[in-house]
Amino acid sequence: MALTLLLVDDEPKMLDFMASYFRREGYDVITASTGSEALRLAQSAKPAVVVLDWMLPEMSGIDVCRELRRTSNAGIVMVTARADETDKIIGLEVGADDYVTKPFSLRELHARIRSLIRRMGDREPQDKLMERGGLTISEAQMRVWKRGVEIALTPTEFRLLTALAARPGIVYSRLQLLQAAMEDDYLNDERTVDAHISKLRKKIEDDPSKPAFIQTVYGFGYRFGGGA
Repeated sequence: MALTLLLVDDEPKMLDFMASYFRREGYDVITASTGSEALRLAQSAKPAVVVLDWMLPEMSGIDVCRELRRTSNAGIVMVTARADETDKIIGLEVGADDYVTKPFSLRELHARIRSLIRRMGDREPQDKLMERGGLTISEAQMRVWKRGVEIALTPTEFRLLTALAARPGIVYSRLQLLQAAMEDDYLNDERTVDAHISKLRKKIEDDPSKPAFIQTVYGFGYRFGGGA
């Protein structure tokens, strides 16, 4: 079965050129010339890889990339005329997997797409999303979304959340959570987990004073509740 490739560019000649090349290479190619069209097609066609131009009408490729990362596991290759390293970093930080600067050869782009597909194949079995109430947790990407909006967590906060969310309703002692989420240097100080739980609640709870996700079991530890 052919892999679906979504090409997004507002230059018709470039779009046709790329589409013709990748169809000859055996891909199922769909195209979009605006950001909104790209998001609609990504939702309906579920492409394996999106080749996304930075400069688009209506909304930028960066905004499209950011939105795709909230709703799609597709690989994303950003294409741009910008050569500045800062721009590359921005693209990668909002969720792009790779970055190609114009002018480029289609053979190079194809090589990057094949490499990305191989990497996605290696990680795909491990990238299972946990849905917990209003939270979506990706262990492979170490990312968390609340009702579709990404929440920035520290590595320790993420490991604490993952440990609790993996088994809702099960009570964990502070020591168990320390062993699951903290470095060895902190294993003798169980109070450390309380500080991290407090910070985590401020990020994920609607009302941290009345937590729905991470609930305190007095005298013992914490458990993951039903969520908001």
